[in-house]
Amino acid sequence: MSPTTPYTLVGIARPKPERAAELRELLLSFVEPTRAEEGCLEYHFHEDRDEPGVFVFYEAWRSKEDLDAHLALPHLQDFWQRRMEYLERDLEIRWLTMHSPYEPRR
Repeated sequence: MSPTTPYTLVGIARPKPERAAELRELLLSFVEPTRAEEGCLEYHFHEDRDEPGVFVFYEAWRSKEDLDAHLALPHLQDFWQRRMEYLERDLEIRWLTMHSPYEPRR
């Protein structure tokens, strides 16, 4: 992979029904600060239209190093340690190779 190819992933979170609203708010609280991080190209949080309460997030980072710095932040380390309090089963994460990288903005 080229050093200029973004490092991307898609994640799916299936919360316990009684924790879905709480998890939704928690994950939404990550959006704005994540988008402000160095190296974050895209960060989107979704809810499945056919399965309400199933959350999907899409992240594109300038490099793996930028993603690693993001994942090392205290609030994400805390979430990672406590995630199973919210989830029926562990996060499903798919690591992607982007074949249509973004053009630099002018």
